[in-house]
Amino acid sequence: MAPALPRPRAPRATVRRWYEEELGWATTGTQPLELLTGVRFDVLEMPADAGGAVLRRVPRTGPVALLRPGGGAKAAQDRPKLLLLIAAGGAEELPGILDWLEWGTLAADLTARGAGGRMPAPALPSRGRASGDCGPREAAGWVRPPRPGYEAENSLPTTGIGAGIGDGGGAPDLVRLVSTAATECHRARLVRARNGQSDRAYGDQPLAFSNASRMSAGTRPRSLTL
Repeated sequence: MAPALPRPRAPRATVRRWYEEELGWATTGTQPLELLTGVRFDVLEMPADAGGAVLRRVPRTGPVALLRPGGGAKAAQDRPKLLLLIAAGGAEELPGILDWLEWGTLAADLTARGAGGRMPAPALPSRGRASGDCGPREAAGWVRPPRPGYEAENSLPTTGIGAGIGDGGGAPDLVRLVSTAATECHRARLVRARNGQSDRAYGDQPLAFSNASRMSAGTRPRSLTL
């Protein structure tokens, strides 16, 4: 069997041009190229194991990227992260949504990048679809790639007027997405604890479900709709 050849890497200028001209996204313009959050979109960040469960439960989320650990001893302890793009301003709403859902600090693995933040620019999708695994030198790759003209205004989860309508009625509102993500982050932590995987490097948290997660799981009467 012939060895698999590495996927050709797009020229740096091509990658930057695609993000800035095709998508209209702001970049750092430096190498390695990064995308500026808080301008056209914000980002929900969570461990990849929890993120995979979220994607199975929420078929349409908007663009999603997989972020792999970099090099070095510290990075060796890190886990892959899933980055879900949400409407700009969503990062500021995350703490309030978690409090309203009664998660508090239980969902410590669920964070956000907003105004003044940045994320690695994933490798360009292949023929408009996800490129699959990232190459050995690529920190990030698209799981659900963006579509020019739709990714920022029409298909990103948001709150307020029009929430839940999204692109073709498929994007969930931000509260529902955060509720799902917080539940799966906690479930993933429970699984790691059961399998003897230490979370000390990531900050310990109580192994107990919040009221919101128990309502979603059906273990207590629903007092509100999630």
